Amino acid sequence: MEEKYTIVLAGNPNVGKSTVFNALTGMKQHTGNWSGKTVSGAYGTFQHGGAEFTLADIPGIYSLRANSAEEREAADMISFSGADAVVVVCDATCLERNLSLVLQTMECAERVMVCVNLMDEAEKKGIKVDIAKLSDNLGVPVTAASARSGQGLDELKEAIYSLVTDVPAEHKLTVFPDDIRSALAGFSTSQGGDVENLPAREMILRMLCGDESYIRKAEEGGLLSSSAANRLISAIPQDTSHIRDEVIAAEIRRSAEIAAEAVSFGKCSPYSRDRKLDRIFLSRKTGIPAMLLLLGLTLWITVIGANYPSDLLGKALFGLGGIMSEGLLKTGAPPWLEGVLIQGIYKVLAWVVSVMLPPMAIFFPMFTLLEDLGYLPRMAFLMDPCFRCANACGKQAITMAMGMGCNACGVTGCRIIDSPRERLIAVLTNNFVPCNGRFPTIIAVITMFFAVGRGAANSVISALLLLAAILLGVAVTLLVSKLLSVTLLKGEASSFTLELPSYRRPQIGKVLIRSVLDRTIFVLGRACTAAAPCGLLIWLMANIHVNGGTLLSSAADILDPAGQLMGLDGVILLGFILGFPANEIVMPIIMMTYLAQGSLTELSDISQLHALLSGHGWTVSTAVCMVIFTLFHFPCATTCMTVKKETGSLKWTALSFLLPTATGILLCTAVNGILSVLS
Repeated sequence: MEEKYTIVLAGNPNVGKSTVFNALTGMKQHTGNWSGKTVSGAYGTFQHGGAEFTLADIPGIYSLRANSAEEREAADMISFSGADAVVVVCDATCLERNLSLVLQTMECAERVMVCVNLMDEAEKKGIKVDIAKLSDNLGVPVTAASARSGQGLDELKEAIYSLVTDVPAEHKLTVFPDDIRSALAGFSTSQGGDVENLPAREMILRMLCGDESYIRKAEEGGLLSSSAANRLISAIPQDTSHIRDEVIAAEIRRSAEIAAEAVSFGKCSPYSRDRKLDRIFLSRKTGIPAMLLLLGLTLWITVIGANYPSDLLGKALFGLGGIMSEGLLKTGAPPWLEGVLIQGIYKVLAWVVSVMLPPMAIFFPMFTLLEDLGYLPRMAFLMDPCFRCANACGKQAITMAMGMGCNACGVTGCRIIDSPRERLIAVLTNNFVPCNGRFPTIIAVITMFFAVGRGAANSVISALLLLAAILLGVAVTLLVSKLLSVTLLKGEASSFTLELPSYRRPQIGKVLIRSVLDRTIFVLGRACTAAAPCGLLIWLMANIHVNGGTLLSSAADILDPAGQLMGLDGVILLGFILGFPANEIVMPIIMMTYLAQGSLTELSDISQLHALLSGHGWTVSTAVCMVIFTLFHFPCATTCMTVKKETGSLKWTALSFLLPTATGILLCTAVNGILSVLS
């Protein structure tokens, strides 16, 4: 019978832990190159030596003394999962910092080994790690690897197999000072023999430091009886800060000693290239302009690159719809069924796919390239002063950038923010930055009413105006974040640890696969799920007649007074309301209502669309208000579902819906009033 073992894969953020996981298991688990990217465990399996290993990739942490929900999840996995062994992945380019977690893990797990990853990067920087010396000093097995290229993985598998099949050796290394070690031993003895069932001294230290929740988890896991847990809680000293401080200082000293003996440097400054680039990307003078240039370039490439494939895809899908419609009618199906299935559901899906897929297929890979390069943490560093003024977290800048691809992805990305208050602020304000679904509408309106010139010049102007719209969204995000932090979510900005990883050459192939599968297809699938029932509703409203008109036109007439007050009209407001499942269909609904047709309509070029809108009273003032309301209106159905999932609260989901909507209504009304006076 095949033996089965469970292995926990632990490590600091940015050590390539998830890359090791992918290489061992063959799974395409996302490997983000910025702090805290892995926020939930992933599982995979591999076989070696006739045994099956289940590998658990847990969130990256710096210490078992957790400060966030993700760190607590990882610490508890190491302490209470009952795994057969723990593999701690370290970064060869900064080994000293990683060793603190290794020492802590050795105090609470019976079988521990170390995988020193990124050896190829260390070699490029002139850094040499003596693996044998490191293993001897730690007293646990140590292997070297370069997981991105697959080097050292066979040795790692063999070491894991030997670790779980051999008799575990007692860890001789301890970082506790003599007086702390004596205190721990005395505390353990005084509380009864059943305390000895706990993993090790580090666990008792956590109790001494007042971690009551840990004691209860030990009780739930069967490591402690109820009576022992109660005794431990009652015996926790009032002042334990000095114990923690002394142990942390001892860990730092011991990590430095071990690293000094095992690591040597062939260059005077192995990080000189990173420092030179940081002088550009993190400088007060050039950092922000460089960030805006990268963002503008990304948007320009997205705008230029998406036009042609979107047009081709639209023609192909709508042409297929015509063939399907003809075939369905030939089978004798009633016209209403063809209308529901083809003119309603299929056409909406075809429009969403043709408009949404090409920009996402360009934007997400480019965003992932910046992530793989190591730039995103630097964006958070640059924006942190702005968010600190709003009593929010600089990591919110990363979630905003993710939101430009999809607000649902941005909301999910808010997990990287440790503070629950600041995480909630980021969730509630993520929709203020336009997502991929709103870009086509904004770009079309900008091109028709504001951009001057043709060809490349027109695209540059459109990209610049689009960048200005995004910056407006960022400014409103900061303003609303500040408003929330002094009202519903009062509090000061918390401090946070942000690691700036080394600049790395992006893995183009893996980036493309990861961005398409993990983001593009996932987001597109959720959008289509929401758009299909919307297509049915739109078709019914466009084809059911009451009082000489359709339900669609009647609803637009009802909304017209409110629309006129905002500088829009009832048709535009109806387009946004019916476009709730997917922002991509807002403009097609507006066109369909203006043309009084029973299904979504595709116009051949932008000039025809401009003529249609101008013929129905659109002016520059209407275009300005349209851009504003496209920027600031309720999130789509997919984002609302994601907010509900992340917060677990209908109240916060409703607030995430109302905040941008109220902002858009107020801004449109104010701008319309000002432009009316000036005209």
